[in-house]
Amino acid sequence: MNKSEGKRMAMSTNYSNETAQRAELHRKIWSIADNVRGAVDGWDFKQYILGILFYRFISENMTEFFNFAEHEAGDLDFDYAKLSDKEAELDFRPGTVEDKGFFILPRQLFKNVVKNAKTNENLNTDLANIFKSIEGSATGFASEDDIKGLFEDVDTTSNRLGSTVAEKNKRLTDILIGIAEINFGDFKSNDIDAFGDAYEYLISNYASNAGKSGGEFFTPQTVSKLLARLVMDGKTKINKVYDPTCGFRVIIMTEANSSVKSKVLKLLPKLKTEETNSLCAA
Repeated sequence: MNKSEGKRMAMSTNYSNETAQRAELHRKIWSIADNVRGAVDGWDFKQYILGILFYRFISENMTEFFNFAEHEAGDLDFDYAKLSDKEAELDFRPGTVEDKGFFILPRQLFKNVVKNAKTNENLNTDLANIFKSIEGSATGFASEDDIKGLFEDVDTTSNRLGSTVAEKNKRLTDILIGIAEINFGDFKSNDIDAFGDAYEYLISNYASNAGKSGGEFFTPQTVSKLLARLVMDGKTKINKVYDPTCGFRVIIMTEANSSVKSKVLKLLPKLKTEETNSLCAA
């Protein structure tokens, strides 16, 4: 097999992986939509899906960050998710916000919240406090402005989720478990930009519920990937990309090919929307 044939086979494999992962993402989102249909308006529902999907992402990213360091140091059985909050505060918080931009305690990780979601009578307020804690972890640090308001559109105490606490918790549980069941494997191995793809899928299905285009704009992934390849031609690293057609807030940096990795966590873009502000996923 020559080099050209090998490259074509690799591209074909990547395309197959993208297709399978995207189909899984869309199937699961639609399944969650069915579970909460009638309770949450489609346009509001988008905020919960994107916000909680992002919550899963940053939880798994932080867990992997600590686990990798400890495994490299020789402790192969270490799992940050199993640590006590007290140990995490003493041994892992120092220096983390400077490096990652935020901090999440083991008890607050998506994985641990989902585990007890069905029996947690305080789920809606616990989630609200967790989101506030994640945002608050950046207070006084350089990332404070980037993190502030990150989850403000994911209002887990809103009557949009139900008129009673039990109804709110039931729908939040459905969303949490649904997102937990999406089989992404290792986030680093994904061939799709899950957040950009989810946003695009939700916009295409629910924009009609919020007026023409919902006042929001996005760059399709195919265009973003082409642009990413163009700006990376002959380079291994870039500092910034200027998109003159982007809306008021950029919520996602798309992941293009294998040489252009998503910088979602480094940039920590805000997954938030205000009716008066356009935004795009680019």
